[in-house]
Amino acid sequence: MVVPVSECIVAGQRVTLLAQRAMYWPGEATLFVADFHLGKAASFRSAGIPMPGGTTTEMTDRLASIVAATGARRIVFLGDFLHSKAGRAEKTLARFASWREAHGDLSLTIVRGNHDEHAGDPPAEWGITCVAEGAALGPFILAHHPEPRAKGYTLAGHIHPAVWLSEKGGGGMKLPCFWFGPALGVLPAFGAFTGSSVVRPKRGDKVFVVADDEVLAVRG
Repeated sequence: MVVPVSECIVAGQRVTLLAQRAMYWPGEATLFVADFHLGKAASFRSAGIPMPGGTTTEMTDRLASIVAATGARRIVFLGDFLHSKAGRAEKTLARFASWREAHGDLSLTIVRGNHDEHAGDPPAEWGITCVAEGAALGPFILAHHPEPRAKGYTLAGHIHPAVWLSEKGGGGMKLPCFWFGPALGVLPAFGAFTGSSVVRPKRGDKVFVVADDEVLAVRG
């Protein structure tokens, strides 16, 4: 069974789960985004694989709409902000630079993920703070790889979580999800063309799927 939901409690904090595949923490006006993968389409095109244009614009527009709706003052990217060195195409970087200029008052932090280690940090003029996994923010431990830490509640990405919802009479659908366990929360991938992997939550875990413009709690 699934029921509509927008807010839940994570690590003792009230957070808002957004259908745009991001999590907002009102107490600190902070938006958490996992697996942005800026430049992924450009990476594919550089390898000779045809990809539609406009994905960077779609992602930055989506990000701008969330910031406007929530009033966020800080964004934390939970790893894999940049997809690859090949994805650092001039148009891609220029589009994000334009977005950044329009949101110069925002504090931006990147937790370096496996793709970031290869792609490198974003241009210095963007004014983004880059940190290693394990940095703390309130009760949260900021990470990319979904591994619980000894102190604090870990927020991560990396696996692009999804669950399979079966339908009566057969069939079903795979939907991206937010997955919260006792010590670890994993956010769905924000970026375009990221794909997803079906996860197997344990009893007691909280799972919320993204279905079109709704976030739905999955009840076992």
